[in-house]
Amino acid sequence: MHLAVFGANGPTGRLVVAQALAAGHHVTAVTREPDRYPITAPRLRVAAADVTDPDGVDRVLAARPQAVVSTYGVPYTREPVTVYSQGIAAITAAMHAHGVERLVCVTSTTVRTETAPGESLLGRRVLLPLLRRVVGRTLYDDMERMEAIVRSSGLRWTIVRPGGLFDTDGPTDDHEVAPGPLAGRVTSRADLAAALVAEATEDRHPRTVVEVVTRSQHPSPATFVRQALGLGR
Repeated sequence: MHLAVFGANGPTGRLVVAQALAAGHHVTAVTREPDRYPITAPRLRVAAADVTDPDGVDRVLAARPQAVVSTYGVPYTREPVTVYSQGIAAITAAMHAHGVERLVCVTSTTVRTETAPGESLLGRRVLLPLLRRVVGRTLYDDMERMEAIVRSSGLRWTIVRPGGLFDTDGPTDDHEVAPGPLAGRVTSRADLAAALVAEATEDRHPRTVVEVVTRSQHPSPATFVRQALGLGR
């Protein structure tokens, strides 16, 4: 199968590309700096495009991949964020133009409005509101706009929402992928990548929002503080 991966040089995007190649798929890795892309493989094509440039996105999707995986993102900021909505608007327009139907994209469990099973009072009343309305307000506002564009696109889409992201050596043996809300707050990037590849290649949850939660490991809160400060991404 041929996948186009936007955000391919991010920490999750590189894992998606590597896992898809290991599974025998052909991949177009889309990045703004193709000359610096760290992965090489016979079934890999590296393409230059900024996700917010409609012409660049259109040129990439003119090759008509069988599915598109979107993993691009930005760090937390107090400044207005538009990259999620701008990028997905360019991607969905190009998919329609070239007859590509399958789209899998990443947002976050933080944008959901339902309360997860087992969520503590501190989480409900303090931690999650602080993250959603203060620390990451502009980012999550744009993720909501992204989800609205995807839902109304008419494509065969799946929105994948991870929890707080952390690194592991590979996919874990104990993670869940299902329509939410799911109990749990964290997601291994390798588990997220595995879910994205499976959704794109096996068409598991069309026109559905799913969550990915890792249960077997629990990184320290300092991991997510560093991410909030834009460190170690």
